[in-house]
Amino acid sequence: MDRVESSLLRRDPQKLLLLAGPCSLESWEISSTVAAFLAGLLREYPDLQIVFKGSFDKANRSSLHSARGVGLQRGLEILREVKGRYALPVTSDFHVPEQAEALAEVCEVLQVPAFLCRQTDMLVAAARTGRTVSVKKGQFLSPKEMRHVIEKLQGSGAREIWPMERGASFGYQNLVVDMRSFAIMRAFASTVLFDATHSVQIPGGSAGVTQGERFFTPLLARAALAAGANGLFFEVHPRPAQATCDAANQCPMEDFEGILQQCLATWRLCRTWAEKETTA
Repeated sequence: MDRVESSLLRRDPQKLLLLAGPCSLESWEISSTVAAFLAGLLREYPDLQIVFKGSFDKANRSSLHSARGVGLQRGLEILREVKGRYALPVTSDFHVPEQAEALAEVCEVLQVPAFLCRQTDMLVAAARTGRTVSVKKGQFLSPKEMRHVIEKLQGSGAREIWPMERGASFGYQNLVVDMRSFAIMRAFASTVLFDATHSVQIPGGSAGVTQGERFFTPLLARAALAAGANGLFFEVHPRPAQATCDAANQCPMEDFEGILQQCLATWRLCRTWAEKETTA
């Protein structure tokens, strides 16, 4: 219990929350490159709160032949090293309840994937670790239905919960973001994030490989912040074209600071208005 109490990560309301990192923990070289870059941004922009994100397993790939990742053991080693070298809190997604406790030994935040957001055993396992829980809204759910997800987590002991919008599926490999989602979900969750890179996916859009429209990412991120999101999720990679997953969606590291500057400017301008509208 002492470990849990001392490590609960809460959102700082005076800072823009940013979950960022490569889609997959492909290697230490990729992970450390992105982590060092994010640590530099944290020093440059004092009104940022950054959590490093990387997946140890991509369990929902379109094709059986797609790369899965480095696995739980190696993934935890990389995440632990990122924490030690760059003083960043870390998060990763998990796919079966049995992985939650091992992940909680390293990660300050446990992420529940969108397709699993209604799975009670997943939510209970995440909540019982005492860690912060980030849960993506399923592409098949309305924002109002996320209330039940939040209630499951709260009823299982979770004290810091970050629901995340990532677009709704209308079929034909397309996702649409309803900007009302942030006000709706903030009625029952004080922190609501926006997944800016997965929301521009075209799932399975090219012979079993997910495609995407990366050029819409900055636009949607700014719009989400104006609509009341108080945090953002970005996948960032030094060489997206060579990434083992989400190559069409991840933000090039060289472009990311410019996008972040736009987002910070939008957040600084709009957050007071969004707070008033949410509490009205």
